[in-house]
Amino acid sequence: MVDVVMASTLGTLLWVGLDTFRQVTTSPGPRRTAARDDIERAHLVDPADRTWSIARAHVSPDLTDLARRFWIPVWDVPEGRDSVQRVLQYPVCLVVVSDTYARFYGVVSGLSHTMLTGRGWAVGLMLQPAAGWLVTGEPVRRMTDRFVDLGVLPTLDGPAVTRGIRGAMGPDPHSPDAQACAREALEEALRRLLPVDDEGLLVNAIVDHVESSPELLRVDELCDRFDISERTLQRLLHKRIGLGPKWLIRRRRLQEAADRLRDSVSGLSGIAAELGYADQAHFTRDFRAATGMTPGEFASRFR
Repeated sequence: MVDVVMASTLGTLLWVGLDTFRQVTTSPGPRRTAARDDIERAHLVDPADRTWSIARAHVSPDLTDLARRFWIPVWDVPEGRDSVQRVLQYPVCLVVVSDTYARFYGVVSGLSHTMLTGRGWAVGLMLQPAAGWLVTGEPVRRMTDRFVDLGVLPTLDGPAVTRGIRGAMGPDPHSPDAQACAREALEEALRRLLPVDDEGLLVNAIVDHVESSPELLRVDELCDRFDISERTLQRLLHKRIGLGPKWLIRRRRLQEAADRLRDSVSGLSGIAAELGYADQAHFTRDFRAATGMTPGEFASRFR
C-alpha cells in the first residue's frame, strides 16, 4: 500500500513538473549556445593524435525525444601504438556497435577510457536521458558504470541490429552511404520504443536545462525551476539516468571547463570565476580529480 501511495505521489509531482517544463520551454530567457560540437566538449581529445576520425549525424526528426546523435569513429593506429580516448560522458546511455562487440552502456560516473588499436570502426548512438529506462525496462542506476551485450536487452533485437550495422559498415566504414545504412538499422530498432512517456520528457527537459544553463549551480535552483522537491528529483534522476542532481550539475561544469580551456583567453582564475568556483585552487582540484590532469596541463595541449 505504501508503494502505491508513493507511486501516486510521485506521479502527481511529475505532472506538476511536466506542466512547469512546458511553461519553461515557451518562456523567453538566455540560453547557452555551445561553442563547439557537444561531443567534442565531452571528448578530452589530444589534438596531436591523428590516428582516428569521427563522422557525426543527427537522428531522424521522429526520434529526437529518444536519441541525440550518432558518432562514427574510424581509426588506423600504427602497430605497436595505441590511442586512448578519454570522455566525460554526458548523462545519457549509449549504444555502440563495432566489428568486434555490440554493447549498451550506462552512464560512466567518472572518466571514460577507450583504447583504440589497429584498424577498426564503431557506430555509436547517444541516447536521450529518457531512453535508458525504456531500453532496459529497469531503473538505470543499475547500469551506472556498467555495460551489457546488446543481445540481452529485452526491447531491442540486438543480433539483428548488429548484423545490419556490420553488414553496412564492413566493406568501407568511411563510406557516407554505408554509415547512413548503419544509422538506419539502429533507428528502425529504436522506433518500437516510441512514444516517450511524460516522465521521460520531463527528464529530458531537466537535463537540457542543466546543460544549457551555466549560471545554474545549486540543486534547489533546479527544483524551483521545475516546481518539484529535491527528493522527487533525486528519485527521478536515479531512475532515468542513474545519478543524482549534484553529479549532473558538476558534470556540466567540468565539460564547460574543458570546452573553455581549449581556447579561452580568460586564464585559469577567470575560468574558475566564470564557472562559479570559489577560487582557482578549488577548480584545479575538481578538474584533476575528474580527468587526471590539471586545467593547465589540459590547456597546454591546444597551445
